[in-house]
Amino acid sequence: MGEIVRRCFAVDLVDDPAMIARYRAWHAPGGPPAAVTAAIRADGVIDLQIWMVGDRMMMILEQDNELAIDPAIKTTRDAANPDVVAWDTLMRSFQRPLPFAPNMSWVEMERIYSLAAQPDETMVVNFGMDLL
Repeated sequence: MGEIVRRCFAVDLVDDPAMIARYRAWHAPGGPPAAVTAAIRADGVIDLQIWMVGDRMMMILEQDNELAIDPAIKTTRDAANPDVVAWDTLMRSFQRPLPFAPNMSWVEMERIYSLAAQPDETMVVNFGMDLL
């Protein structure tokens, strides 16, 4: 097994309680078609979780870097899979693009903090009120 890479994505849902309930139901265990789950696993995805708050969704994807495929190849492969295309079309009917990415579905997020990257030693810093 290679390095495990974590990627996070965000998208909004249509702000309608009935639509959100249907979206949640589609993502319950056994909700996604088996062919879609198989396609995700075939891309080297070890774990994929979707979290939500209000109408904002966040996807956390963990992938074996050695098994990950080039995004262009994934796009081509997904486009040739009628089950994946149907699922994507259905899911997009529930989604609303983020305000700053009007033509995109799931937008990859940038990691800005990692506890593991922080120094081990205890450091006390007085930031002062001028930074507020």
